Amino acid sequence: MSVGDIFTTPLPFLGFSLYQLVVFIVALVIGIIIVRIVANILKKTMDKLKTPPLVSGLVVSIIKVIGYILVILSVLPILGIDTSAAGLGLSAVIGLILGFGLQDTWANMAAGVWLAVIRPFDKGDYVQVAGYSGIIHGIGVMSTTLKTFDNVVITIPNKNIWGAPIVNYTREDTRRVDLDVGVAYGTDLDKAINVALETVKKHPKVLEEPAPQVVVTQLADSSVNLQIRAWTKTSDYGAVKADLTKMIYEEFSKAGIEIPFPQLDVHIRDMPK
Repeated sequence: MSVGDIFTTPLPFLGFSLYQLVVFIVALVIGIIIVRIVANILKKTMDKLKTPPLVSGLVVSIIKVIGYILVILSVLPILGIDTSAAGLGLSAVIGLILGFGLQDTWANMAAGVWLAVIRPFDKGDYVQVAGYSGIIHGIGVMSTTLKTFDNVVITIPNKNIWGAPIVNYTREDTRRVDLDVGVAYGTDLDKAINVALETVKKHPKVLEEPAPQVVVTQLADSSVNLQIRAWTKTSDYGAVKADLTKMIYEEFSKAGIEIPFPQLDVHIRDMPK
């Protein structure tokens, strides 16, 4: 048997030759490369059109999945496999799987499309959704990933996000810092409010409009509670809140304004004999 016969003779139990196998592998690799090139071109085009990253990422993922399926169906005939029969078999398998609970998969895919189209958040936004808080790291066909400030990645099924309230903390350019502080009963409230206002106005990143406010919010068990409200750029929110907390404590201490801690008065009386 010649070398040519070895490559062209069908392999036992497989029904195709080494030559067919090599051509199949080469065609498969070329097909995958073409799909990736098309996906990259599409991604660059969408980036030039300033398409939101979440939308472009989802579209590219879908194109890749469809492309890979088409490549596989296109190269299977090289091995002598009837793709029409394979397509029918694949349809039957999909139908069977759907009957056993693949509805969640389609629900996640549909929710991913709606999230990309309606865009309740963009990549890099800080959100709270489905009981989790974090920065949007990416959205895929099936799930969305959040990254917390301590660098933990959380993966949430898209259908859980679409069916839950979404709180987007960074969508607007400005955000209000709310700082609650209690002062002791008997404190001159006008003085405490003025000290708090002057302290807030000193901070260079607190906006003049809307103007800062200090209001009395509650007569609590151990304190009269004040709420300090100051507007700042969303990107400065965390730093401004930390600074104001420290500044209020220091300025209240200088002004002799007591910030009480919870306490309980216990009265002991003699029991009658």
